[in-house]
Amino acid sequence: MTSIEREIAYMREALKQAQAAAKLGEVPVGCVIVLGDETIAAAHNLRESRQNALAHAEMLAIGAACEKLGSWRLPECELYVTLEPCPMCMGAVINSRIGRVVYGTRDPKAGVLGSLVDLTAIPFNHKPQVQGGICEIECGQILKEFFSRLRASH
Repeated sequence: MTSIEREIAYMREALKQAQAAAKLGEVPVGCVIVLGDETIAAAHNLRESRQNALAHAEMLAIGAACEKLGSWRLPECELYVTLEPCPMCMGAVINSRIGRVVYGTRDPKAGVLGSLVDLTAIPFNHKPQVQGGICEIECGQILKEFFSRLRASH
């Protein structure tokens, strides 16, 4: 499998998580964390269900990965997420030392990997590799459809 085929395969796993979020009425963002060739954590947004501002897909997946590995340090891990991370989630990526972030579509309202700012340009003690635009159309479409249905219902 080529590296782009690998990225697409894991982003499709993240998209399945986003679809699960949409079925719950949550903003459809999904995330998986990969170590080597194994998905070690998967999560989707649960902010509305849990009424918890911290229940973003990335935060939940990072917590599950830390539990699985028994460490807060995740330097060999890759995080795949359907939407460009927000400041909170990117802060968790930096603090958990995740080695690589792969995201689907940009977030012009809260994205911090280039849309609003680029947190990797700040000299924190850790800087993950970043790749954007993987399955960008599919990742953007699920969000557009969700918000279109939401607007139509109000």
